Amino acid sequence: MHVVNRVAAGSQLAGDLRFEGGLLVQGEVSGNIRVNGRLIIWKGGLVHGTIRVHGDFYLFGQLGAQDATAQGTLLECIGMAYVAQTGVSTGTLMAKRLQLYEGADLQGPFKTLKPGEGLPVLHDVQPQQALKSSGRRP
Repeated sequence: MHVVNRVAAGSQLAGDLRFEGGLLVQGEVSGNIRVNGRLIIWKGGLVHGTIRVHGDFYLFGQLGAQDATAQGTLLECIGMAYVAQTGVSTGTLMAKRLQLYEGADLQGPFKTLKPGEGLPVLHDVQPQQALKSSGRRP
């Protein structure tokens, strides 16, 4: 499994984040996150915020904070989502396909996405600066 980026155990990363080539999370990542490639949340890892995955998603750790509401974390996966025996999701999980393994803990809602379907809030929006610099008006 080829993944270029890693957040090591004990590390914390927050903000508007973009990862090319996938991401392995063993620490904590939060914010507005976009992953081009696989997202793997390893056992002991935690991810929360608004997440869009252009690839497959593997949950061995925690998606969404322990005591947070399902609206606190939204994950949209363009590929397959796998939730392992050790995986816990308190957030909202949306994926094209979903595979649960015995012992997987989905505490928040989940939805399988149909072709062309997604959440407008997670879709990419062209920045205002790019519109102004091209001479076009928003």
